[in-house]
Parts: sequence; C-alpha cells; structure tokens
Amino acid sequence: MTDEPDIPFHCVVLYEDERIIVIDKPHFVPTTPRGMWYRQSALIRLREHYAEPHITPAHRLDRLTAGIVVFVRDPACRGVYQMLFQNHEVRKTYECLAPAAPIARPRTGTVTRLQAPAVFPLKRCSHIVKDRGRLQAYEIPGEPNAQTVIDLPDACGMSADGPGATALPMGIRRYVLHPTTGKTHQLRVHMSSLGLPIAGDPFYPVLKPCNPDDISAPLQLVARRLVFTDPVSGRVMDFVSSIPLQCP
Repeated sequence: MTDEPDIPFHCVVLYEDERIIVIDKPHFVPTTPRGMWYRQSALIRLREHYAEPHITPAHRLDRLTAGIVVFVRDPACRGVYQMLFQNHEVRKTYECLAPAAPIARPRTGTVTRLQAPAVFPLKRCSHIVKDRGRLQAYEIPGEPNAQTVIDLPDACGMSADGPGATALPMGIRRYVLHPTTGKTHQLRVHMSSLGLPIAGDPFYPVLKPCNPDDISAPLQLVARRLVFTDPVSGRVMDFVSSIPLQCP
C-alpha cells in the first residue's frame, strides 16, 4: 500500500456502549476508506483503536463535512441502527456559514417560505442526482427526492455564535439546516442553488482546483446535532458537535 497523506485531526469519542460508538468527526477525515485514504479514515482509526474489526458506520458524512457520526460495534445490531437513518428517524441539525445575501431563484425545484412574508425559515425541495465518477451532484427537473429546511440560528433557539466561533466577516452569516432526506451533497447543492454557497466549498457553485493535502480552508459545514431514540434501549440519544465554524 502506498503512503497516504496524514490528516492531523483526531476524532473525539462522545459516547460508547456495547452497541455503538459516537464520534465528533473533524473536517477532512473521511468516514470510511475512500480514494487515497484508508488508515486515516474514521472507520479504520476506530477499528484499530478498539481492535474490533466489525465496527461499521450507521451512516456517513462527506470527508469535507465535520460533526456527529454513529458507528455500530455489535454486528447483531447493525441493521436496526442503519435503518434509523434509512427511514429518516434521526433528527439532524447542521450549521454552516454562507453569504448574508438575498436568496436567488433556483432553476428547478421549489422554495417555500414557511412563515411568509419572512424569508426564513424556508423549505427547499428538488431532485438531486449524483453520477458515479462525477465530483458534483446536480439538480434536474422532476419529482423532488431531497428536502431541506433552512433557518437562522436565533429563529430556532440556537446560539448565533456557536461553539468556539469567532466574529464573522462582513457579508457572512450562520444558517441552520434541517435535512429530511440524505442525498449526496444535498445541503451544499441546496445552499448553492439559492445563491448562498457554503463558505470554503470547493465544489459548488463551480468546481475549483484543489489539492487533497490542503487542510487550510475547511468547508464551513458541521453536523451539529443528532437526536434519535435508541432502537435497543429505548433511550433518547442526543449528541452535539463542538467543532467550531469560523471564516479566516
């Protein structure tokens, strides 16, 4: 195996029991082996740390997205935890930094103001496609298969300055995203389609040249909170990421 680039960020274990391990994944760390990364992935790091080769992710985050990820360590329970995510029974809250600007009219899909005439919260629905071998996902006309509610922090009871955040540059603000589906790059595509591309995104709205070793400008998107009812214990599980959002 060839040497793979080192990713100098560590996954923090927020919770573990005999069935699951929940981590706070940093930016740039892939959830599972992909491309040039194998041992640097969160999955292989956990398997090696615990010496448990059967650990499996219940879901995935993009390599460039930080935040909460759930892994299953008991093979007998793998299916029930994965089905939570497949059946959209997990409440997900993301935060991002993007332009403080009027929203644009997307070329396809719908935008619904949920408390009109206020702009936010709004619901963005569209049909997203991701082709194998193509870096960008894209939207096409058709029955929506992706839905995101986009809001501002103060309107939904969240702190406007978030964990560890510094003062934001002029023209940038924080958004709270509630996806009810989980298409690849959904949040990045939806924000970009509204004329609000997420800060630090090398894919949207246009693909930018990027060095995979460059960890100087993380995508300003964090899976901030994950809430679900444990399918085995019946307990309500609630996890919050402490990874900050901050533009240079």
